[in-house]
Amino acid sequence: MSAFTIFLVLIIIVAFLLIVVIMVQNPKGGGLSSSFGGGGTQQLGGVKKTGDFLDKSTWFLATALIVLILASNLTIGSGGGTESKAYDADEATDMPVTPAAPATNDNTAE
Repeated sequence: MSAFTIFLVLIIIVAFLLIVVIMVQNPKGGGLSSSFGGGGTQQLGGVKKTGDFLDKSTWFLATALIVLILASNLTIGSGGGTESKAYDADEATDMPVTPAAPATNDNTAE
């Protein structure tokens, strides 16, 4: 398993978790954070702490996703020569270049 494959799997997992955390949040301040601790009770850390947790986890997952993408980009170049190339400069110089033969005209009148 190559390093790029490992980074790709981690990117998919972090992206999925980021989607879940964003979907749990409500853009108007509701969502999961408003469903806990209603009426001043302290369930699961209260409304403020749940909102802070979702906000911090969103920033952490977004930062982790960017770092993983940049790290995977570095591993693409170090593939160990396994990548295919559409044009190889060494192969192009191996073929000798011969000039075209001049056209001869057999029906020349002298």
